[in-house]
Amino acid sequence: PVIPCVVSEWSVWSGCAEPCKATYRVRRRHVIQEPRNGGEACPPLEERAGCVEYWTQQGTECKQSLIPALITTGGFGKARKKRAAADGNERAGYCVEFQLVAITPGCLQSQHSYTHWMQYLREGHTVCVECQHPALDSRSLHCYGDGSGSKKNQLLHWQAVGNPRCKGTWKRIRQLDTCSCPSVHSFLFI
Repeated sequence: PVIPCVVSEWSVWSGCAEPCKATYRVRRRHVIQEPRNGGEACPPLEERAGCVEYWTQQGTECKQSLIPALITTGGFGKARKKRAAADGNERAGYCVEFQLVAITPGCLQSQHSYTHWMQYLREGHTVCVECQHPALDSRSLHCYGDGSGSKKNQLLHWQAVGNPRCKGTWKRIRQLDTCSCPSVHSFLFI
């Protein structure tokens, strides 16, 4: 008889391959029954997914300049604020202004409706990125990748959530305690 390949369930995801940088995590499964007599071949036995770990293996916080900021459209913040208010956990946030220095061409090649906001990213423009709950870390009271502690004119890295080909560099201009970001160039730390 024709016997197809049978594989186990996926293992739990591993930790990040390396701390303090955008890297990957892994999950695996194994073959329970090899295919025989022309049965269906085995599917992939390993999957990788993006991962960022903000703490070293010794438990110390990573230096901010090493961590790319993960951003999404500011419109996501309205839904996030409603959920946080319902929890009663919302803390006051802040905004950071950045000047976009370099942008990959992948930002203009976004096909999905949830990635159209990436087309507004332009080199030389100033953008405003809001740090709000739950991205606001309760220990350090900042968002990862916000550039705090960076030197003046230091190039910092960012990456758009939803399109791994959309990333670039920017320079931190200033932090604002009250946010009044323009809608087109308004983003959120994730």
